[in-house]
Amino acid sequence: MADESISGNLKDLSLNRNGAVSKKSHLVVCFGEMLIDFIPTVSGVSLAEAPAFEKAPGGAPANVAVCISKLGGSSAFIGKVGDDEFGRMLADILKQNNVDNSGMRFDHDARTALAFITLTAEGEREFVFFRNPSADMLLRESELDEDLIKKATIFHYGSISLIDEPCRSTHLAAMDIAKRSGSILSYDPNLRLPLWPSEDAARSGIMSVWNLADIIKISEDEISFLTGADDPNDDEVVLKRLFHPNLKLLLVTEGSAGCRYYTKEFKGRVNSIKVKAVDTTGAGDAFTGGVLKCLASDASLYQDEKRLREAIFFANVSAALTVTGRGGIPSLPTQDAVERTLAEVTA
Repeated sequence: MADESISGNLKDLSLNRNGAVSKKSHLVVCFGEMLIDFIPTVSGVSLAEAPAFEKAPGGAPANVAVCISKLGGSSAFIGKVGDDEFGRMLADILKQNNVDNSGMRFDHDARTALAFITLTAEGEREFVFFRNPSADMLLRESELDEDLIKKATIFHYGSISLIDEPCRSTHLAAMDIAKRSGSILSYDPNLRLPLWPSEDAARSGIMSVWNLADIIKISEDEISFLTGADDPNDDEVVLKRLFHPNLKLLLVTEGSAGCRYYTKEFKGRVNSIKVKAVDTTGAGDAFTGGVLKCLASDASLYQDEKRLREAIFFANVSAALTVTGRGGIPSLPTQDAVERTLAEVTA
């Protein structure tokens, strides 16, 4: 059963315009990697033991962009793929999902990134990446669509695009354009240790842009990694080590348990709903997409705890529905699916 303190207008949450509305177009621009995930057809086996794999479009920033669109919002994706069949397929998938793909670029010399994902019996994941280098690592500042970035109400990104040059410098330039144009900066570190040269490099790289973000979404495991703390549930650890002075909203996802939230004025947690998990790929991105979709149309959301809790529950349901399917983008729910579930659990 849903958290009883969250009730009322959940069904109409996605249409809420009662708060302060951005003077922009409610557009969320997502920057970073888009790739092909290869998902084993059976769970609980190693990559070597998997009898076959299904290909699924993925990449955290692209997942978020598609999620926002499927939930009725407006989104665009900026990144680079190979000028190959996989890259063209990914561009088409964005277009099919009503995501503006005009900021995508195609590399003639590097391939689209691939990731092979093993699933435990519980649907948890391990990754093996093929990107040496892949096209997403090679996006250059001269290839940025500055006009598209300037239109963003929210500019969202991860940390994978901070690992290698020239993409790192391009990422920083895009953040600067967005910040100067008045966009809200949204950051999901999305830790993928195998892609970094070392653990120290990962911590340093992730934290290098930490204090620039207005909104940060992080998992419990990432808290432990970044702070070295034994207990990621310790509010003092979170607030002293991770909540910087300019941060508007810090979200800590707890998987099937839900999410904790921290602002300058209040903190709390919101439960999720119970589902049978098939594949957790894309769940965090579905959560992020749900929150950003609501925030893009209600820019003061983080100042009103009741509305924020409603938005987080909306996002929790989006994530929960995602884990009931296989793959990232293919499993992202529609606005209708989320609203039907909200109606059921709050009836």
